[in-house]
Amino acid sequence: MTLNGLEQYARLALDGIHREYPYHLSRLVLSPDAIEAPRSMTPVFYGCFDWHSAVHGHWLLALTLRLNQGTPFADRCHEALSRSFHEESILIERDHLVERPGFERPYGLAWLLALVAELNRNESDDARAWRRALTPLEYTAREHLVSWLPKLPFPIRCGTHAQTAFSMGLVWDWAHEIDDTEMISLLRDRAIDFYGEDHDYPLHLEPSGEDFLSGSLGAASIMSRVLESTEFASWMDRTMPGLARETTLAPATNPDPSDGRLTHLDGLNLSRAWMLWDVFGSLPADDPRREGLQRSARDHAERGLQAVSTEHYAGSHWLGTFAAYLGCRMLQAGVA
Repeated sequence: MTLNGLEQYARLALDGIHREYPYHLSRLVLSPDAIEAPRSMTPVFYGCFDWHSAVHGHWLLALTLRLNQGTPFADRCHEALSRSFHEESILIERDHLVERPGFERPYGLAWLLALVAELNRNESDDARAWRRALTPLEYTAREHLVSWLPKLPFPIRCGTHAQTAFSMGLVWDWAHEIDDTEMISLLRDRAIDFYGEDHDYPLHLEPSGEDFLSGSLGAASIMSRVLESTEFASWMDRTMPGLARETTLAPATNPDPSDGRLTHLDGLNLSRAWMLWDVFGSLPADDPRREGLQRSARDHAERGLQAVSTEHYAGSHWLGTFAAYLGCRMLQAGVA
């Protein structure tokens, strides 16, 4: 699995980021006249069915632009991003976030920071200009997370958007990209607080019927970033002692790809795959679990990638991002 399918995935984002309807509205209403069309409320990220999907759809186009510069398809990505990133619209988005500290926290805010990190890697003049224009949104998202994480008493271990671990991983990578040492320190401390003393994860209880993230592997993914290799191996011994030795996670089956909730299971296969690669890449080279983890990651990736198609908008508006992110994590683990 590599990023060879990136253009295919980016086509899904192009189809969605400026498609205003259908739309799932999630918004704190502050006054009787505050219900507006999505484009009026959030004029940058109004497509792709919901705000967070629009954000990571833009991330996917930014990634594709950077890795395919000079191609006709990269020009299409550039055109779409140019259409979105206007200073006036970004400031309206910023004001929307300022007034709603809990909006899209943590998942959408984490993807916003991932988008900024991706633009930061692109040295072209336009990417630099977009990255600067997004600074007010970046700052607001960071402030919301910095004010929230220290007071969160327990991690959120669900398999959907509220999960703490996955979003912490996205924010960790952004913080390293821009050298935000304060955020890195906060995330490390909170990860140790949340997951450092965990043990005996009940893998047999995963997944729930509408999960697109694994609670257990999500924790492993952030801990693989925070701990040194030998420390991480010991943590895995304690939290998932049978994983890849006696226990192998099986890919999930989605019985109805047209159902927006059930299609989460297609995303679960993709996210499990990259989290398994995160674990694989962080264990010592001679760790006996690596072979089983590699096999399980490939099985999940194969099943998940089969579901990435244009057939149902319920999945097409976001699964391309998960497929591309899988490729990125594989590169990080040194296996792509």
